[in-house]
Amino acid sequence: MTSDPNSLSARELARRIKSREMRATTVIRQMLDRVARVNPAINAIVQDCADDAMQEAELLDARIEVGDAVGPLAGVPVTIKVISDQAGYATTNGTTLAADLIAIQDSPFLRNMRSKGAIVIGRTNTPAFSYRWFTSNKVHGTTLNPHNPALTPGGSSGGAGAATSAGLGHIGHGTDIAGSVRYPAYACGIQGLRPTHGRIPMFNQTGGDRPIGAQLMAVSGPLARRVDDLRLGLEGMAGYSPDDPWSVPMPLRGPDFAKRVALVAHPGGIETDPRILADLERAAEIFRAAGWTVETPEIPEIREAVDLQIDLWLSDDHEAKLKAARAEDDPGAIALLEHYADRAAAIDKDTFSKLFLRRSALIRAWRAFLEDYPVVLMPVSAELPFRKDEDLEGPATLIRLWKAQLPQIAIPLLGLPAISICSGVEKNIPSGVQLVTAPWREDICLTAGEVLEQGFGLPQMTM
Repeated sequence: MTSDPNSLSARELARRIKSREMRATTVIRQMLDRVARVNPAINAIVQDCADDAMQEAELLDARIEVGDAVGPLAGVPVTIKVISDQAGYATTNGTTLAADLIAIQDSPFLRNMRSKGAIVIGRTNTPAFSYRWFTSNKVHGTTLNPHNPALTPGGSSGGAGAATSAGLGHIGHGTDIAGSVRYPAYACGIQGLRPTHGRIPMFNQTGGDRPIGAQLMAVSGPLARRVDDLRLGLEGMAGYSPDDPWSVPMPLRGPDFAKRVALVAHPGGIETDPRILADLERAAEIFRAAGWTVETPEIPEIREAVDLQIDLWLSDDHEAKLKAARAEDDPGAIALLEHYADRAAAIDKDTFSKLFLRRSALIRAWRAFLEDYPVVLMPVSAELPFRKDEDLEGPATLIRLWKAQLPQIAIPLLGLPAISICSGVEKNIPSGVQLVTAPWREDICLTAGEVLEQGFGLPQMTM
């Protein structure tokens, strides 16, 4: 019987710990030893939780020994992004400004995970303010892609993506307002799920309530090397919490659905890279071979969703955002916010009101479309993973990158769940595809994602 936790799924690992075939203390010690060996080369985990993790593992083993019931995540090693509250640790959001902002309680999703037995082995890096698809900052340094240090590990959950890809935890916690779960999964060659807004409760006591854009579009979600680990991570994080006014106690599984896929190779007219086009065709063939119908219909408007997302997120309280970025002196955050400064300044109350009217119309159209096509297969990005810090190369490059990320940016505005599935790694460059489903139908994302995972093969752990 294997003694390597990383050779097992999270579900199987928890089963063996609960049945006393493996001890949580042994598993966590092995994982922490791996963190000590591997993490210095990639700087994915930037806050050490080793002492607390071992204490929690000892308590879990003691409970199991006396026959106490433990949860479905019993002993599973996880990581938490430094944007979220964890009692006793700084919620830095990748900034020196918040380097000493110590949480006194866990965010509700983390309380859920811990109540089900998960053990936090470390906290992962994010760019300053979590604004970028690249992960570097002045307080924690730069995170490198485990497959290729010349590429971004993605962002803003780049630390979570890199850690999970390198076998530093079975499930990584990330957040996503413009692709920050899906893109790191894509860039690091793993799987990542953006759930429906309201599915996973979020609240930081350290930061209080968020601006309207974040309230309406930002979610927490899991990253993992297996789709079933995403499923278990979702089950662990989800649940109603009175701390989050947007939290909804919806069931995790819905009714049967038609196995019908809409293949969209160029959403919004993006110029999709040839390798990604080939991945989409491979994915379509995998679905067909599994008995699914794949068609190429016209989808509802999607490009406008990007414009509305920018107005709703980056333009809301833009001056305060830019002031904080300049105080932090972070080049990535400053470049992004200065790029959109004039646009933000032009938004008045009337424009903001019309924004919500158009958002409602787009959401209505997409929900109707997903009644006919329960799964939309599209790129994660128009381009293969970007070069490290490519967004700092000037305004023209920044514009190109934002155009390439249309499939990332539009989905949160539309209120839809989506999953990023790794299609493989060629010449140290990962790639993948994205599946989008109707609200509250993460179960469809996961079911369809497993079909592709079986066809593409399980992502291989790096390092």
